[in-house]
Amino acid sequence: MRRNRFWPLMLAVVALVSTMGAAVPDPPQGPAGDAFYTPPSPLPDGADGDIVWWRPLPDQSGARGYLVLYRSRSATDTPIAVSGRVLVPTTPWTGAGPRPIVSVASGTRGIGDRCAPSKFQPDYEKPLFIDAMLRRGWAVAITDYEGLGTPGLHTYVVGRSEGHTVIDAVRAATRLPAAGLAAGGPVAFSGYSQGGGGAAWAGELAPSYAPELDVVGIAAGGTPADLEVVAKSLDGGIGFGFLLLSALGLDAAYPELDLPAYLNERGRTLYETQRDACVDAVFGYAFGHIADYTTANPLTTAKWQARLAENELGARPPKAPVFLFHGSLDEIIPLSQAQALRRTYCAAGVDVTWGTYVGEHVTTLAFSAGDVVNYLGDRFAGKPARSNC
Repeated sequence: MRRNRFWPLMLAVVALVSTMGAAVPDPPQGPAGDAFYTPPSPLPDGADGDIVWWRPLPDQSGARGYLVLYRSRSATDTPIAVSGRVLVPTTPWTGAGPRPIVSVASGTRGIGDRCAPSKFQPDYEKPLFIDAMLRRGWAVAITDYEGLGTPGLHTYVVGRSEGHTVIDAVRAATRLPAAGLAAGGPVAFSGYSQGGGGAAWAGELAPSYAPELDVVGIAAGGTPADLEVVAKSLDGGIGFGFLLLSALGLDAAYPELDLPAYLNERGRTLYETQRDACVDAVFGYAFGHIADYTTANPLTTAKWQARLAENELGARPPKAPVFLFHGSLDEIIPLSQAQALRRTYCAAGVDVTWGTYVGEHVTTLAFSAGDVVNYLGDRFAGKPARSNC
């Protein structure tokens, strides 16, 4: 009997249909305690945003919580495991399409594992705007960033690392069956201070790193957009401790920077003893100077200059509209470099809503919280952004 020439096609169709009903196995639940934060070695194969393991968090009012360990990428594109949280309102979503997700980039907690946002208390951002986001019915994903909780030193203020982890937190949220979140819905990035940098970097990287995401808005405040300008301002200032954390973070991301080679005895002592510092230790170094801890200023060398330039925001303007805001009296992150980022984005055609608040660094976080939630609410509602470039 002559074989039907359509037989190979029929076989292919049968094979496709047979796989459509195949269930994707749920990610496993992880171990209890700090063991949760130590990923299996080697890291299991997978894609960026895939869940390594997870476990439920204690119930909170109006929301279910999940602790997740997920795949992401370092500043140098090495696969890594990152911890974080996914929070989902208990009330059903009644809006059009899938439930929106806000990936919140946390402000500075520190660089030690005990400072990870999923561990650190008090969670000062939760009552300011995370609870309001949940009340609006949005899911919230909160990364711990690279090296906070998980092995290795936290790559504090390193842009590509933070952007990757903020983006992959959204992917992880939609790949956790227990959370019940669908992929393809509207996404926003939001953060202040270190988190402003993380949110802005996520916005800049998303078009190439995660083109499948429907990013509808970005809220970035108190943003360290130009690390060199920030460093010069912090040297000798009240926030000098943040400069120390930044030096440790850059050194962790880029081993060729070799920070110890520039340190004097006092600097080496700090390097060995403060690698688990949380944010409460920062102001113990107020009004310090780089020269107090070094034999030569590393920030002036070609290697450090190159990495600082690589971590300057603005080279990859985001596609989504941006709410960019800053305190007019910010004593930690200079207003001038945020204004420069605004000009760069505006010149590139980004829809920028610019806002200033009469306040210093911490009070601006509180003053801006309601505006952030309202801005993202308008983006999720499909309202056009009002650019004031």
